[in-house]
This record gives sequence, structure tokens and C-alpha cells, in this order.
Amino acid sequence: MKATGRFRLSLRVFILASSLTVSFISFASVLAISSLVYLDTVKNAATRLAYDQAQQLHHSIPLLMGKGTTRQELLSIYNTPIRSGMLGSHSVELYRTPVVEALYGRVELPRDRGVEKVFTSGTVLERREGRLIETIFPLFATQDCLQCHGNARTGTLLGALKVRHDIAPMLRQARQKLFFLFLLLSPIPVLMALFIARLVNARVVPAINELGDKVIQVNSIRDLTRVEFSNVAPGFTELDRIFGEVSKLVEKIRAVSVDKEILELEIQMLEKFIITSEVIRDWKEHVASLLLEINQVVDAYMLFCIFQVGEELYDIEIFWRSHPSEETKKRVEQEVLRKIRSENARLAQSPALQVIHNIASDHTPLALEHGDLELQTKSLILDSPQIGGVVGIGVQSESAWNSTRCLVIDSVLTTLLNVIGSIKAIHKYTKDLEYYATRDPLTNLFNQRVFWELISYEIGRADRHGYSFALLVIDLDNFKHINDTWGHATGDRYLAAFATAVQQALRKGDIFARYGGDEFVILLPESDEEQAALVAARIRNITEDLHVTTPDAAKARATASIGLAMFPLHAVTEKDLFLFADNMTYKAKGEGKNRVSIPTAEDVVEVFRMVGAKARMVQEAVDARRVMPYFQPIVSLGPGKPECCEVLCRIEMNGEVIAAGDFIETAESLGIVGRLDAILLEKAFAMVEEQGYQGNLFVNLSPKSMIINEFLPNIIGLADRYRIDRSRVVFELTERETVKNLTLLEKFVYELKSQGFKFAIDDFGSGFSSFQYIRQFPIDFVKIEGVFVRNMLNDYKDMAFVKTLAILAQEFNISTIAEYIESEEILEAVRSVGIDYAQGFHLGCPSPHLGGKGIEATNRDNKDEGDEGDESNNKDEGDEMDERDERQSALG
Repeated sequence: MKATGRFRLSLRVFILASSLTVSFISFASVLAISSLVYLDTVKNAATRLAYDQAQQLHHSIPLLMGKGTTRQELLSIYNTPIRSGMLGSHSVELYRTPVVEALYGRVELPRDRGVEKVFTSGTVLERREGRLIETIFPLFATQDCLQCHGNARTGTLLGALKVRHDIAPMLRQARQKLFFLFLLLSPIPVLMALFIARLVNARVVPAINELGDKVIQVNSIRDLTRVEFSNVAPGFTELDRIFGEVSKLVEKIRAVSVDKEILELEIQMLEKFIITSEVIRDWKEHVASLLLEINQVVDAYMLFCIFQVGEELYDIEIFWRSHPSEETKKRVEQEVLRKIRSENARLAQSPALQVIHNIASDHTPLALEHGDLELQTKSLILDSPQIGGVVGIGVQSESAWNSTRCLVIDSVLTTLLNVIGSIKAIHKYTKDLEYYATRDPLTNLFNQRVFWELISYEIGRADRHGYSFALLVIDLDNFKHINDTWGHATGDRYLAAFATAVQQALRKGDIFARYGGDEFVILLPESDEEQAALVAARIRNITEDLHVTTPDAAKARATASIGLAMFPLHAVTEKDLFLFADNMTYKAKGEGKNRVSIPTAEDVVEVFRMVGAKARMVQEAVDARRVMPYFQPIVSLGPGKPECCEVLCRIEMNGEVIAAGDFIETAESLGIVGRLDAILLEKAFAMVEEQGYQGNLFVNLSPKSMIINEFLPNIIGLADRYRIDRSRVVFELTERETVKNLTLLEKFVYELKSQGFKFAIDDFGSGFSSFQYIRQFPIDFVKIEGVFVRNMLNDYKDMAFVKTLAILAQEFNISTIAEYIESEEILEAVRSVGIDYAQGFHLGCPSPHLGGKGIEATNRDNKDEGDEGDESNNKDEGDEMDERDERQSALG
């Protein structure tokens, strides 16, 4: 059997196996040593015997030769195919020296280095190769030899005798004897092992089995109260001591187990208040793990949570410790629904209670009886939803066996209510954040940022496939009257109703977005001017017929002024196409409102004239270095944080100060944005040095600056020239503008960081890449999208967005800045959720004076800074003429 990666053996088997192993090892060791000694002795004896036989052959050769025996006759006598005996077979070979060869001729034999060595040395050579023993004798001439070898003298070397013996048979016989001896003696270690195992098992195993049986009975802490140990004495000092100490340990556990267990559970539950991004993403797995932890103290079968997911809709999430049977599932659903409806009147009237089952682990399937369900369910049902929409929680467990346990279960339920509610809330808000990064929260239409991405995509697609499309810009007339008469709540309802009505009148592929306030945009792919005019007229008619009922039973109505522009007839870039359609919208307003303005040839000429005039104006301002830094304070919301301000760009023409939103895109299209940024920073750094400002400078950068090779060296040079600490300079890039250049941005950011500068992301949370940025880049600051901050007191979703972004930034050790601080109430709200810095008109407007709080005299530029704008969710009519003047200045 395998458990936890190891094989488990019974004690009996272990003792027997150990005894057998020791006996066989001892037996085998003795036998091996004896065999080695015996075989070595046999081998030495065989070698000596072989040498003696070779000596006899050597001495017999002169006698045989003297009797006239020829070489061949001699070899035939001694060489036989197989000569068996104790030494087995042997072979003989005679080698001739040149003296003999001169008389009797040369004999062709294989070359033998041993024979050559004997010819040279004249001495006997012995050598052994495995089972073969070889002896080579030199043959010297005697007086008798001279009769046949007349060319020799006494003592002349006539040849060599080589004798080879095979001793393998002798060794084989020795091994056979050893094998038979092993077979004869092998039962001895088995018998010894069985005797030792039986002796030890008889004394130890019964005592250990009794201890094991007692331990098996302990399935919970209270089982310890029923455990009793008899006086078992295995008879071994060490084991007797162990059994005694175990008995004492059980007594100690009985005394302290309850308190310790409760304390551990409470500590574990406190640890679960630490909510990480993994817990938020996998919240169901987290709740399942909580259930398994509860089972360490209480035998809990299941946990259920009730969430409000709609006005009158509720989900019941049931978490099972292990797989329940189908019958148990049905019984639990009935019991939970009965208990919920009996304890909460509002839930009892709910038309839909959806039950969702989750499994925590793959233990043995559960099968609970009806009585268990009825008597052992503890629950906590609330009158109103708490954080995360939690309205109830319960646990199905065994009956608590003392008052302390009951208290623990009740406290666990309360703790779980907060933990699970917090996790579910952040999980829900994170999902909403991902959705509303692309959507307008009021109308559920695409927001302005997505509109710019979609129009860029549509231009590329239309250009590739050679078709035209239309852009409609819609501005609601007299909308201020609705807000002023019935309040912003009615205005919000009207905007939502308007969006729904218009959406139903569009084709499936048309793109409808809320641009801001009471302004909307529509893309009509693959449409000509006539089709676009028909759609615009249909929308105007829908708006005339649309109304919402007010609190005093009146009907709130508005009309629409609609401007139209065609790609590529009127413009070929996103900004130019929008400005053209926007200009047509204000032309419609100027002609009396509630109409569709279709461009004429004169309109096209006028727009292009204005665009050209703006380009000349921007070029002249940069050439004349009429670039001015403006500063807006960024206020610390906590002690110990440095002073900060944001550097904004303005240009001065004919005594008028023009905001960056009116010229920055033109500068980018002219390719002079790098020069503009350099002039702005030089003047800002000069003011910082002159006034001795020691705070952080947030500098807005155009993404086009990233591709200029000289940009970074110029910034470093300016910082060194004006003695600006690089760590005080924070480069700020807008998320929407950089998402298309992620690779380039990464290189740019790391170059900035390597030189000691800091980095911030503006409008954080507004686009698709917020989480990618904080994960991938070394970000120091994030400026939370102002649209969330501005409305966080009026919409709980926006409040949740700001809280969630603050938590995420804190997890990554990033400082947060809240924009759009327009009132003391909003300031206190962002401070309460843990935001580090705040920026907005309530704290200070852009000013040409470093650290000043004066109001900018000429233009607040509510599109550039992100902190300037109205406080309501919809725009008042009274701002329309100001916006029109601003847009006209943006056109030149």
C-alpha cells in the first residue's frame, strides 16, 4: 500500500524482513569470504601443478630427441585435441632458432613476443591470462645434441618450448562444491530469522496494535475524552517509556485542546481578512478553502451565502465540503429556502432565488438525513444587503457539544459574513471596472475614449476597402431647462432614455457613444451622405417625440442639433473629421437648433481655412518661443509627503493665452511638439531654480516626444543646467495615448527611470491597459480618472471604482492622485478611501505663478487637465456658448 509517497509495512513484516536480511547478509558475507579464499587456494595449486607438468615436458624433450624423435612426432605425442584431467587440456609448441633452421628449415608459426623474449634472455618465462597458464622454456644444446646439430656448440640456444595449460575445469569443480555447500546451509538463516521475528513480535506487536486501535478511535477533539490506555508493557525499556509518555500526552491534550483549537481557528479567520488580487479573482475557491478550515474545528458539511444581484433577484451559493448525493442536494435546497423565507419576509416574497452548487474537495460523497438538516443548520439572515450584496450566510454542521463550540460557530458566521462580502464586493467592482473602462456608466454606451479608438479603426478599414462612412455629432438643445427645472436626476433619466431610443433606431453595426455631458456621437459604417442624412433626420424626430415623466407629472422634453461629416469627403483623420462634424453641430445650433446640418462646399472651404490658420499660429508661437508654463498644485492628503505641482503648456498670441487642448494636436501634426516640450521645460526649470521650489514637478508629455532621439538627452541637459534633482521630475503620459505604443513606451520608461526620473500614468482606470501598466512598468504615481472621482458621491459604482484603484495601487506601492476635486465633500471622500494626493479647482487652478492659487484668466481648458469641468453627470445648456467659442478657437 502506498501512502504519502512511501510504502507502509506492518511491524511483523518489518521484523521478519529485517531478520531475514541480516541473516542472509551475514551468511552471504561469510560464504563469499570463504569462497574467495578457497578459490584462490585452488587457483594457486592449479598453477603450481601446471608448472610442474611443464617442467616434466621440458626434461623429457632431450631424451626423446636423442632417440631420433622428430619435431612432428614429438608434438603429436603431447598435443591432443582434448586431454581431460584435473588440469584439463594442455598444448605444446616448439620454436626454432636460426641455428636449427639452417639445417632443418623454417617452420611458419605465429609471432610470439614471449618466445622472442626467451630467445633474447635465455630464461624461463611464466605468464597467466585468466584461466590459461603459459610456460616458455629455452632449449640449449647438450653434447648429445651436437650429433644432429653439427653447426651448434654446447650451450647454444636451439629453440623454445611453449606449454599452455587450461585450469578452468579445476575451478569449475571448486565452484560446484561451493554451490552444493550453499544449498546445504541456506535454511539456517531463514530458521534464525523466523525465530527472532516470532520472539520480538510476541512482545511488541500486541502492545503497538492496541495503541493504534485507540488512536484510530480519535476523530475529533472530544473523542479524546473517551480514550483509555491499559497498562501495556512490551518488555523493552524504550517502548515502555514511549507508551507511558503517550498516555501522559493524551491527558495534557484533554486539558488544553478546546481553548487552543478555538484560538487557532480565530487566528486563521483573521488571516483571511488579507484580500489579495488572487483571492478576488478566485473568490469561490477562497470560500471553499474557508469551509475546509472550519472543518478542522467543526464537522461542517456545507456553507451557503445569499447575494442580492438585482432589484428583486438573489443568488444562493452553496459550498459543499465534498460531493453530495442528488437526494442530499434536493433536501438541502429545500431546507435552505425554507429557512431563508422563514427568517426574512423580503426574501420570502422574492420571485427568483437561484441556487448554485460548488464543491470544495473530492472527499467521500455526503448523504445527510432530513433530521440532520433540520437540527444542525446555523444561519445569519440580514434585513438589508451588506457589502458585496450579502444578505445571509449559514453553515450545516454537526451539533455543537458544548457552549463554547456554539459561540465559536456564531462568531465564525459573523466573520465569514464580512470576509466573503468584502471579497465578493471587490470581485464585482473589479468586473464592473473592466466593463466601465469602455462604457459610460449612465447610458451604457461606449465612452469617449473607446470612440476615438473605434473611429481610428474605422478610418483604417474604410481606407483599405475603399468605402465611405459618416460621423454624426449630436448635441441636445435646451437640456439646461430639464436640469434647472426638475434636477439632475431627471436629466440623467432623460439621457438614459434618449440613448435607449436612439440605439433602437440604429443598425447592428453602427457605433453609438456618449462623448460627454449631453453630447453624443454616431459612426455609420459604409454609408453615403444621403443615408447618413436620413439617419440624422430619424434621430431628430425620435428626440422630438421623446419625453420622460417628471416628479410633478410633467413631461420633460428636448430637441437635438446634429452635425454630419463624411469620410473621406470632408476629412481623412480622426480629429479633423470630428472637428468638422462638431462645427456642423454648432452651425445647426446657430441656425435655430433642432435641425440637421449637412456640409456645403462653403463649409468645407471655411473649415480648411481655419485649420490652416491654426497651424500658422502654432508654428509662429513656437518659433517666437511664446510658450508659457502654467502650474496647478497637487495637494498632499497625508503627512510626510512632498509638495507637488503639474506643469501645463500654454501659448500666448496677441495678448490671449491659449490652452494646450487647442493646439497640441496641431503641433504634433506639424512635427514640432518636441520643440514645444523642450521650450516649456526650459522655462519651467528656470522658474523652479529662480524661486527655489523644492517640490515634485509633474510634466505632461506628448507621446510623439518618445520617438525623438534628442528628447531624453535634452531633458537631462536642462535638469543639470538648472540644478534640478531628477527624482523630482515626474513625466506624465496619458494611458489612452500610449496603449498603441506599448513596446516603445516600455523602452522610454526604463530609460527615464535609469536616469533617475519618475513616471506617472494619467487618466488611470479609463482604458484597457491599466492593470498591464502597473504590472509591467516601474510606475511611481497614478492619476485616477477624474470622471470617477467627480461623481463618486452620487454613484456607488464610481465610489467603488476609486476604492478599488486605490487598493490596487497600494498593493504595488504606487502613490495615487485624485483629479476633479471640485468641492470639500469630494476632497474628504478621496481622503477617506486612502488616496495620497488631490488635484482640482477646489485646491488650486492653473496659474502662471509657481505655487500660486490664482484662477486662470483666459481659458480653463476642461479637456486638457482632466481636473476642470462641471460637477454634474450631464452638461448644462449655459456652458454651450463657451464651448462653442472654445471649439472655434480649436479650429483656428
